Amino acid sequence: MYRVRLWSVRHARGLARFYTGFEALLVRLAPVFRAIGYQRLERPVAALERNVKGLLFDCQMCGQCVLSSTGMSCPMNCPKQLRNGPCGGVSAAGYCEVKPQMRCVWVQAFNGAEKIPGGLAAIQVVQAPVDRRQEGSSSWLRVVREKTGGSQ
Repeated sequence: MYRVRLWSVRHARGLARFYTGFEALLVRLAPVFRAIGYQRLERPVAALERNVKGLLFDCQMCGQCVLSSTGMSCPMNCPKQLRNGPCGGVSAAGYCEVKPQMRCVWVQAFNGAEKIPGGLAAIQVVQAPVDRRQEGSSSWLRVVREKTGGSQ
């Protein structure tokens, strides 16, 4: 999993481009989602999202995905779950103080953000704290509802 996560950061530009197109497709499908019902879709879409993003990003399914703002490096993989930048314990070589064999999630995030157009600006936007009530839910469906004003 860790190697795939590192691969995803190295290929952040292509993955960000793919996600932009994928998000646009999901938004176009909003009328279908509304007709079926968001509550009915939540479990199967969340399961699909968990598998895809779990493989590529070691996704923790927080329900509030910020991968496109963090260079395709999931901040929830930080042992301290820091959502807005690294702690003071990052080694000079860029490794985590809690898991010394792991590159700091935020060092990876900045590396990935450099590869994405607008990524360095996006990574500087302060993210809201994680709402634990959304854990396990689909951020894909949440984005569609937010962008289309849909509910349920």
